Amino acid sequence: MGEKRVYIAALLLFLLLTVSSSHAHKQNKKLYKPCKNLVLFFHNVLYNGHNAANATAAIVGAPEWGNRTLLAKKFHFGDVVVFDDPITLDNKFHSPPVGRAQGQYMYDTQNTYTAWLAFSFVLNSTDYHGTINFIGADPIMIKARDISVVGGTGDFFMHRGVATIMTDAYEEDEVYFRLRVDIKFYECW
Repeated sequence: MGEKRVYIAALLLFLLLTVSSSHAHKQNKKLYKPCKNLVLFFHNVLYNGHNAANATAAIVGAPEWGNRTLLAKKFHFGDVVVFDDPITLDNKFHSPPVGRAQGQYMYDTQNTYTAWLAFSFVLNSTDYHGTINFIGADPIMIKARDISVVGGTGDFFMHRGVATIMTDAYEEDEVYFRLRVDIKFYECW
């Protein structure tokens, strides 16, 4: 009879601790608010063998069955693209640029359109001066996707956060696309 009471007491204590721990966790959950927010657009014009005068991106690596003027068939798997794209405050290609998006994307999946991104925004305008560095997977078929903001320089020194990217425009021949980048910084120095 004594062992049964000890067992029931231990069980009740365990349930009490579990419920109170769960309740305390919900109450202590922080609601993070960004310390800074930016919305920028970058415009990518892929070299296709005929548009060298205005191309801002080029295929520098392709699978054995591909080439460097057309993206590979089958979800562009294996293509590596470097870019130096203009960044604007709005979605107009001919708006004055506030900087450049510089980096690379690699198509890394064989069964859907997905790229891995590593790039920087190099900003030099009256409002902002410095870099913002991004890295992460881009599951292109999802409307809004997040990548990591891993640091920066100048006005963005040691900033970190999340950038939500959305394809704002896309041409079927895959020469031009525009991304809307909504940057939320959660660490601002």
